[in-house]
Amino acid sequence: MSDPIYDNLKRLVQEDPEHECEGIGREKICVRIAAIAQLPTRFGQFHIVAFENNRDGKEHVAVVRGNVVGAQDVPVRLHSECLTGDVLGSLRCDCRDQLEAALEMIGRMDYGLLLYLRQEGRGIGLINKIRAYALQDAGLDTVQANLALGFRDDERDYAVAVHMLLSLRVRSVRLITNNPKKIEQLTEYGILVTDRIPHVMKPNPYNRFYLQTKAEKSGHLIDLSDIRHLEEQGDPPIVKRSSARRWPPAR
Repeated sequence: MSDPIYDNLKRLVQEDPEHECEGIGREKICVRIAAIAQLPTRFGQFHIVAFENNRDGKEHVAVVRGNVVGAQDVPVRLHSECLTGDVLGSLRCDCRDQLEAALEMIGRMDYGLLLYLRQEGRGIGLINKIRAYALQDAGLDTVQANLALGFRDDERDYAVAVHMLLSLRVRSVRLITNNPKKIEQLTEYGILVTDRIPHVMKPNPYNRFYLQTKAEKSGHLIDLSDIRHLEEQGDPPIVKRSSARRWPPAR
């Protein structure tokens, strides 16, 4: 069966099969497309594009809906890996809710993509993330825990995401995010962000303080009045649907 979207993605590899460049960002990250396949999911029909990079060998993927190659104003979600949330269903964060809500949103669109980035624990790695959890159990918030371990609040660098977008020849993006640092980094590295789509998840009893910390200390664009304590601890997380809003927000 003919698959023009797959053919279009494959053409990128055929044009530059052994891609090498000077790299992007402080680590001079260079990525190249390593594999492409169809990806039917419970959220819709996608293609998956696997990338390898020259810095640490970590493998990243783009989950692609529709024809994004050369497109403008592409809805894009940058999602950093979270084993405890994405896979194990931890309620300490909103990562799984954000991942599923983004895939569901993009799955209803004509085109869009989600970049799944191997940056566990805001870039500090899985073991240090569990160490940070232990410090949070003792009373620290997420920012204090990272600082206590000798890290910055957020160690992530989105240069790899920028190179992935450039590899797909995405010309401009509508970023699905609450995090202004993502917008700042993409803009700094040369990606035009034409719009911001809010991506706020309603809290559960275990991550309410985590979301408050995101807003108060990490600058996430979350309205604290919307963060309400759920009465029953057994209630599942509830996804609050996102709607498009222009970036930057009105003053």
